[in-house]
Amino acid sequence: MDREVKGGIGLHARRVIAYIVLAFVTVICLFWFYILFVNTSRTHGQIQMGFSAIPGTNLFKNWKSLMSSTQPVWSGLFNSVWVAGWTALFSVYFSAMTAYALHVYRFKGRAFILTFILAVMMIPTQVTALGFYRQMSDWKMLDSFIPLIVPGIAAPAVFFYMKQYMESALPLEIIEASRIDGAGEFYTFNRMVIPIMKPAIAVQAIFSFVSSWNNYFLPALLLTSAKKKTLPIMIAELRGADFLKFDMGQVYMMMTFAILPVIVVYLILSKHIVQGVALGSVKG
Repeated sequence: MDREVKGGIGLHARRVIAYIVLAFVTVICLFWFYILFVNTSRTHGQIQMGFSAIPGTNLFKNWKSLMSSTQPVWSGLFNSVWVAGWTALFSVYFSAMTAYALHVYRFKGRAFILTFILAVMMIPTQVTALGFYRQMSDWKMLDSFIPLIVPGIAAPAVFFYMKQYMESALPLEIIEASRIDGAGEFYTFNRMVIPIMKPAIAVQAIFSFVSSWNNYFLPALLLTSAKKKTLPIMIAELRGADFLKFDMGQVYMMMTFAILPVIVVYLILSKHIVQGVALGSVKG
């Protein structure tokens, strides 16, 4: 009896310590968001004076200043949502389809294809940027969203995650049973595999969306007209303004404006992650 009591106390103590550590890490992670929102409400001079944990009173003035600037803020928001949304959709769907093909089918050269796809992950985007730019120029696709969206179909990192998830969560017996019932491959993939893959799709959709949303290099390289600028380009232009026009309050307001949609997307998709994990545990 004493051992059971001591064991229960020890388990309770470890649980309390775990919660304290998690709470501490959570506070550290959210602290920087708090500082961002605090600086959004401060003037340029107040921000230059240094750190402050107390919000200012300049929030609406910074908002009006941003809206009256030369940057087409709402157009940039639409452009970023359009590019990031379609990129995330293409990335998760076609990566899941590729992972499905390599997981289900057995054919000659399968191992080589898998190795080749994983090797592509080692090539930085900057290495191929010049050739990609020249190719898009030859195809008359500069200042277009197409070169920013369509390459999302080939996402080796997303594919690798989907492949690993399928190996642990997608039994081949389900596919065979679907074929016996007369279902086609696309029907099986869209109606049976995709629902099973919801947790993995939600996770990678978040990562793909955020990665595309924060992408500055390629949009700055390919987009030239003001009406097609994305929010990262606008933030960089505000930060690079001359001394007379530079306003840190305006810059922080722009950063807050740019990060809110990402938070909304995360909150929406995180529900699917939790539901998917819970559903899997119930089935198990």
